[in-house]
Amino acid sequence: MLWGNVITSNNHPRRDAREGVLQALYAQQFSDEDPKLVLQRILDTFPERKKNSVFILSLYQCVIDHSEWADDIIKNHLVNWEFDRVAQVDRVLLRMGICEIVHMDDIPPKVSISEMVEISKVYSTEESSGFINGILDAVYKENKKQEKN
Repeated sequence: MLWGNVITSNNHPRRDAREGVLQALYAQQFSDEDPKLVLQRILDTFPERKKNSVFILSLYQCVIDHSEWADDIIKNHLVNWEFDRVAQVDRVLLRMGICEIVHMDDIPPKVSISEMVEISKVYSTEESSGFINGILDAVYKENKKQEKN
């Protein structure tokens, strides 16, 4: 994948930040290096993202800390599909979306869902946006129901 050519000046700064988190988390899956070092490399590669470094670090660390938990949630929402068949990029986007929905109260869940869907249109397959939308929407509704109880 060509990560370096994706940033455009038309993107909202938070979109660019989320794309940076996606890139770092994706790279982290294939690295034995300290997660913060992997993230720092992404930030060094795209210095314009540093203005959103607090958001980036927060989301990145949330996903690193809660990946197994998020994977369990993803597995619970898969219908007639095996977790191992979910594309790596889609897994990362789902983890990010779940972490934003559940752990980042300052971000409206609908924004998180929309952002992950839109990013998937750039980085993943044609079918991924609907798949990600369906799972994140179900997670949002389930989380909302749990908050009421």
